[in-house]
Amino acid sequence: MLNTAIADLRIIFERDPAARNWLEVLFCYPGLQAIFFHRVAHWLHFRGVPFIPRLISHLVRFFTGIEIHPGAKIGKGVLIDHGMGVVIGETAIVGDYSLIYQGVTLGGTGKETGKRHPTLGKNVIVGAGAKVLGNIAIGDHVRIGAGSVVLRNVPANCTVVGVPGRIVDRKGKPGAPLDHGRLPDTEAQAIRALLDRMHFLEQEVEQLKVQFDLQTATGDETTKHDWVASCDRLIGEFIDGAGI
Repeated sequence: MLNTAIADLRIIFERDPAARNWLEVLFCYPGLQAIFFHRVAHWLHFRGVPFIPRLISHLVRFFTGIEIHPGAKIGKGVLIDHGMGVVIGETAIVGDYSLIYQGVTLGGTGKETGKRHPTLGKNVIVGAGAKVLGNIAIGDHVRIGAGSVVLRNVPANCTVVGVPGRIVDRKGKPGAPLDHGRLPDTEAQAIRALLDRMHFLEQEVEQLKVQFDLQTATGDETTKHDWVASCDRLIGEFIDGAGI
């Protein structure tokens, strides 16, 4: 327990440039306070003590804005930065030295029983406002962008962004920082690709029209008219449900 508490304190000085002295960290960092009291509530919860663990959790939520169910398992060196609005469910597991920003939810997706909350590996970074939902596994060194909604398993060393969360980098260097100001916009990239594809197809259609006009210009105009009429007939039959 003492080693875990020391790790919880040290990680703040390693990752937060605003941390200046031990006294300030102990009394003015709600993330550290929430984790400390959670460890007490967790110890009581798994020894079958009724009511008291939930009361501790409720009081901590009132004073810090961070809600951690006593049943959740929090590894050592976990940092909850600022922490307002963080919710960690009963069966959630957070690996050692993970970093969780404000507004994060590690929650469930319904009223299922048993293991229903996510499992985070070691050194996971979860950006502000991100939601990780359901009984899913997030691998070691995964980085989740701010505002993302993750609903599926994520292998180790990946970067996930978007709603729903999509993997945008599978070769992330372990320990690399998450640059929230330069996250890729996967939806914009997909829309841009679709627009480019449409432009390409329009060009092909124009080329085919030119070729068709050249071929039919020297032939019988009646043949061209019959071909168009045949196409219209087939389309009409399809719309009317021919063959069904």
